[in-house]
Formats: sequence, structure tokens, C-alpha cells
Amino acid sequence: YAPLNSGMRILILNSEYPPIGGGAGNASAHIATQLEKMGHTVMVVTAQFGTLPAQEKQDDVSVYRVPALRRRQDRSNPLEQIAFIVSASFWTLRRLPRFQPDATLAFFGIPSGVVAWLLKAFYKIPYIVSLRGGDVPGFRPYDFRTYHRLMAPLLRVIWKNAARVVANSNGLRQLANAFDARFEIPVIPNGIDLHAYTSRDRDWSFPRLLSVGRIVHQKGLDLAMRALGGLKELSWEWRIAGDGPQMDFLQSLSKELGIQDRIHFLGWQSREQLIETYKQANVFLFPSRHEGMPNAMLEAIASGLPVVASCIAGSEELVLHEKTGYLVPSEDIESLRAALKKLLVAPALREQMGIASRLHAEATYSWESTARQYALLLEKVK
Repeated sequence: YAPLNSGMRILILNSEYPPIGGGAGNASAHIATQLEKMGHTVMVVTAQFGTLPAQEKQDDVSVYRVPALRRRQDRSNPLEQIAFIVSASFWTLRRLPRFQPDATLAFFGIPSGVVAWLLKAFYKIPYIVSLRGGDVPGFRPYDFRTYHRLMAPLLRVIWKNAARVVANSNGLRQLANAFDARFEIPVIPNGIDLHAYTSRDRDWSFPRLLSVGRIVHQKGLDLAMRALGGLKELSWEWRIAGDGPQMDFLQSLSKELGIQDRIHFLGWQSREQLIETYKQANVFLFPSRHEGMPNAMLEAIASGLPVVASCIAGSEELVLHEKTGYLVPSEDIESLRAALKKLLVAPALREQMGIASRLHAEATYSWESTARQYALLLEKVK
């Protein structure tokens, strides 16, 4: 790609960045890499974890990790988020005069947006906030209601001072506008690395279900387990890749339902392991209760998997109902069971929908397109 004008100097802030974190971390890494390929200079500030180096190059992107007390690879708690805000603020305020970015791209209004807001206050650096889900009031109220109530005044300040606020799905934009209607919020969807995920040489004969993501209430795995508990007469197995606080509950539920021998908890997997896990599956099961724009779903359709998912924001934009899979009402176990049954008994239908999924991914989603849209916005606000 040719750079816009002479190329920008862009600071990306995100408390999670591969190999830590989930979808937002992966998204920021892909966007950073594509911006570098376009001729821009990118510096990423993220959280330190374990023995990861304090500074390194990833795909020509300069990555700096600041102390943040992070203890888990897959998630962080409020104290760790506050630690990142403090540490990243001091680090960037000290280092920014040397880097002199034209603009900042902050993933999540909190914590990264707080740092971006401070940089604007001290150095007049404009910033864009990329909303990811958990940072939007109304998202996952069963988890975040109190947090959002406390953070709402600060979020309004961060959004007001941002050059632009961006959502990654139409559903998330609607949720954001319900919280604060003062802003026009464009949608820039996530992309997918179409070269890394492949749909070739898949065995469609035996139903092998896969779910990927944090094992938390949000992901609705309990709903899928109860749905599959009513399909014991059919042949199938289900692999769950991820880790989280609901692991013990789900293992107990599987025993209660008498399906524990068919369910395999794979734990946290690296990107390379996940790519192989997608190859071994032939149905993707995603009964989530709330999403922004789920990267796991993008990976699944790029891998050529038919999808059974709840009809929620993000998912309803990625699944073409009855073409690439089935969308069912959220929390509706009977509808979920009926959709699963259609695919479990029909290898040819699984293959047909899987091929359609891959074609849909190729036609619609790429990280190159996502990064170019962000670059155009950054060019306008710098």
C-alpha cells in the first residue's frame, strides 16, 4: 500500500496485545501491522506480562510493555486496568516528545482512552477511541452494570474530547448512542487473516463442534450445553477452547446432563494451536449473550465452518441465516437445539454452509480494509 501523504506517526494504546488478551488485542495487532505496511510508523504501548520483553519488534511494529500487575494471560481485573492507566500515562508522557505521534488510536474507552485523553491535554495529540464492547455502558449488564455506572462520567469526557469514536459493529454503535447520542459513530468492522485460516481438506463425516472464547457467563456455553443435553441420541463431540471462571460450573453441568464424555475443555490456546483446532472442527457453536464484533466468529467463517449462533449484535452481521449457518434467539435453548440438530444429522449441509462461510469471509472481511479505514480517519484528525 502507498502511504496516505508522507505517512503518519501513530501511537496505539491497548492494555492487551498478543500474546495476551483476546479479540481486541488481536485486532490491534493486525491493524498495527497493516498500518506499517501502508508506510506509517506505529508504536504500541501495552501491558507487561510474565517474561515478555519490555520492548520488541513484531512484524516491524515497535511494541513497548509497561508494568501493569497483570496476572492472567486471558483477562485482567479493575486493579490491573488502573495500574495500566497509571503506568502507561507516566511512560507515554515521558517518551512522547521523542516519538511525536500525529495521532493516537486507543482501544477501549477505559483504560486506554484515559491515557489518550491525558496525552491530548498535555501535548495536543488528537485521538480516536475504538469501542470494543465491555467499555460501552449497557454491554453485559450482568457483569458490568456497577462498573459502567461508576465510569460513565469519565467515559463521557473521554468520548467528548476524542476526535472520533468508532464502533466495530452496528449493534455496538446503537448501544453507544443509547448511552450518549451526541456523537456520530462510524462502524469499522474487524477483519480476518484469510491466509492463516483455511477450509481445505476438512472431514465432514462425524459432527465435531467447536466453541472458542473466554469461559464466562457472557459466552452462553451453559445454554449450548443444555441444548446438546437433549441431543444425546445423535453422534457428536464438542471442543471448547478457552479458559475462565465458569470452567468448574460447566464441567459439573456436563456431568449432570450425562454428556461429560463428549465434551473436551482444551484450555487457553495459542494462535497456532487455534488454527489447527479450527481445521479439526466442522461446526462452530457460538451461543453468546453479548458481543461487539467477535474475532472467534471471524476466524470460524474464514476457516470455512458453518455457524450456529445467537442472534445478537456482531453475530447477526457475520452469519447469513440459512446460508452460512443458523441464527437463533438469545437464551432460547429449544431453538438452539433445533438448529444444531439440522447440522448434526446432515454432513452435506455442513459442508455446503462451510463453503459459503469461507466465500462470505473472502468477500467481506480483511484486515487490510479495516486498517485503511482507520488510516483515513487518523489522517483527517491529525
